[in-house]
Amino acid sequence: MCRLFGLHAGTAVSATFWLLDAPDSLAEQSRRNPDGTGVGVFDPQGRPVVDKQPIAAWEDAAFAREARELTGTTFLAHVRYASTGAPSATNTHPFLQDGRLFAHNGVVTGLDLLDARLSDLGARGLVAGQTDSERVFALITTSVRTRGGDVDAGLRDAIGWIAENIPVFALNILLCTATDMWALRYPDTHDLFVLDRRRPSRHARFELHSNRIGARSTNLTGAPSVVLATERMDDDPAWRALGDGELVHIGPDLAIDSSTDELPPPRHRLTMADLGETAAASQRVG
Repeated sequence: MCRLFGLHAGTAVSATFWLLDAPDSLAEQSRRNPDGTGVGVFDPQGRPVVDKQPIAAWEDAAFAREARELTGTTFLAHVRYASTGAPSATNTHPFLQDGRLFAHNGVVTGLDLLDARLSDLGARGLVAGQTDSERVFALITTSVRTRGGDVDAGLRDAIGWIAENIPVFALNILLCTATDMWALRYPDTHDLFVLDRRRPSRHARFELHSNRIGARSTNLTGAPSVVLATERMDDDPAWRALGDGELVHIGPDLAIDSSTDELPPPRHRLTMADLGETAAASQRVG
């Protein structure tokens, strides 16, 4: 299963990231190799910076185990297990469109219908690779444009169209700009968690770790932040699972807004048994 990590600090801070753990822990996963890793950040000037690489062979994972110290306001990291699209730079998350970074965990099918929709909207040129994720992002981007830049409304429009028209297994999404971050868990197939650290004195030092992604920041031990992740990354009791269909927005001042029950359930909801072998394998990885 792909791993997501999002961090909104409100102001520019420095943080160190690891996108894969040590080789021994990966070996325990039967050497199931990720297909790509990437991290994106909006730097102190508000410019997006993306560092990503496909993993086409076991030895390539060394790139993803290197520590990266980045400085910015919002951060987005992703470890990819491919459901569609070969290991390549164009298929590796995060993606950048219209000054926004995007990463996705899950599977949608009916890509011919989605491609037709994008063509009708004149948005097919936004898609450089073969993934369902980049196509979903292109639909969101086009919907946001139609809504005059209103990301909340564009997200709802795009997910509403997907829910009605194409089969959905999971659509967990992180989307960010230099000042805002959005997270969507849709539906409740995979977990997505939020950690509210806006009162840092109530929390341990900022050193978070899963069996894939790690993050550490001296700055954020004493400064407010909000974290989003596929799994709890420490034993802090403040981690909260997003609900089915919950959309969270974190604003420039780190205000957290959440909405539920505003998105229709998928009309064609897939189960693991409905997925092909490659897609099913991508969703089972621990």
